[in-house]
Amino acid sequence: MTTTPEKVPTQKSSAPRALGFWMCTALVVGNMIGSGVFMLPASLAPYGWNAVFGWLVTIAGGLALAVVFAGLAREFPKAGGPYAYTQEAFGPLVGFMVAWSYWISLWVGNAAIATGAVSYLSVIFPAIAEVPGMHLLVTLTAVWLMVGINIAGARTAGGVQVVTTVLKLLPLAAVAGLAFWIIGGGSSAHGGAGLTPFRPSDIHAGGITAAATLTLWALLGLESATVPAGKVVDPVRTIPRATLAGTVFTGVIYLLVCSAVVLLMPTDALKVSNAPLSDFVGQYWGAGAGKLLALFAAISAFGALNGWVLLQGEMPFAMARGGVFPAFLGKESRRGAPVRAHLMSAGFLTVLVAMNYAKSMADIFTFIALLATTASLFTYLACALAALKLQAARRITPTLALTVIAVLAGAYAVFTLVGAGSKAVLLGLVLLAAGAPFYWLTRGRAGTGTHTHPTA
Repeated sequence: MTTTPEKVPTQKSSAPRALGFWMCTALVVGNMIGSGVFMLPASLAPYGWNAVFGWLVTIAGGLALAVVFAGLAREFPKAGGPYAYTQEAFGPLVGFMVAWSYWISLWVGNAAIATGAVSYLSVIFPAIAEVPGMHLLVTLTAVWLMVGINIAGARTAGGVQVVTTVLKLLPLAAVAGLAFWIIGGGSSAHGGAGLTPFRPSDIHAGGITAAATLTLWALLGLESATVPAGKVVDPVRTIPRATLAGTVFTGVIYLLVCSAVVLLMPTDALKVSNAPLSDFVGQYWGAGAGKLLALFAAISAFGALNGWVLLQGEMPFAMARGGVFPAFLGKESRRGAPVRAHLMSAGFLTVLVAMNYAKSMADIFTFIALLATTASLFTYLACALAALKLQAARRITPTLALTVIAVLAGAYAVFTLVGAGSKAVLLGLVLLAAGAPFYWLTRGRAGTGTHTHPTA
């Protein structure tokens, strides 16, 4: 005899829905384009043209995942995204464990994003790196500034995300334009190296696989629009469109910019570069242009931090409304912001940032960051399997297209987990298992907040 999984309660907000198509798309693009794109060419330098094919594999896998998320969001436009979908398919325990690991990956990842953003600023303001404790102070100030913006409401956070997304695209457009100018012969008068020649003998499966594993990290965040569904205007239409549009747009940007730098800079110089895009621009337009690009890199990272802070508050809020997290986290302010959930997540984030500045704790931070990264991969695999399960159970209308794409998305998730290595997978499983005791401890007491919607 089979039982029907418990449904996630419909999310009602005390404030008007604030996120439209453009804000949701900016959330997807802004969360995917953080500081990684500014550093990734150095990691891809040894792979040459294999990196281009690696990007094509990653973009194809990312699009398959985006279609899965779009299909699930169309059927279940509920706050929590991955949590809502996996709970619908596999019940509250599995849904909680996926949400638990995903939530931890959010605030742990934000510690790294905040640290990286301020590191870019130190190129412009050397005192940040030179004065003891200044880096920590500026980083924590940036974290709580973004928390304050999100507590002010989803519309404010969405507006900041649109502005920072536009600003972060400017240097990437400049890099792409410079690349086209070089390929067109503009580098001849500047002693440019020119485009790396394409030789079929250099292309091999190992190089493509290694490059595809690296490029995966740049696509994390494609599910961003699904998490704050309760604050999205017409979520049935807006979330799928924003998810697909944001993933396609970001994938094309990554392919053009990263491939251009990898193929147009000498490999030996690129693979040891601490700021590959800045060095690329500086080689042709001077050191001043390189520093300006570093400033935009910081803006890019701060924009990503803003978007991820939004999600780190929305996830425990959705879990509390679903009855699997303490009920007091499921309350909103009059602006529709889950203030208590934001404050709790930001508290954990603050501790992690402080840990990153204590040398004795550096190894612990690296350990937790590795868990967080792998947790995202488990989330993607679980959502692909949820799409298959819900179709098989006729909970959503089965289609051949979604079935095939969900299978491909699941295969891609497994492929990337294999590429991440056995240690990362085992650590991810530990993270998932760690949530189970917490689920049993909180479920009974949290359930009382499932059907009420008071303000904080």
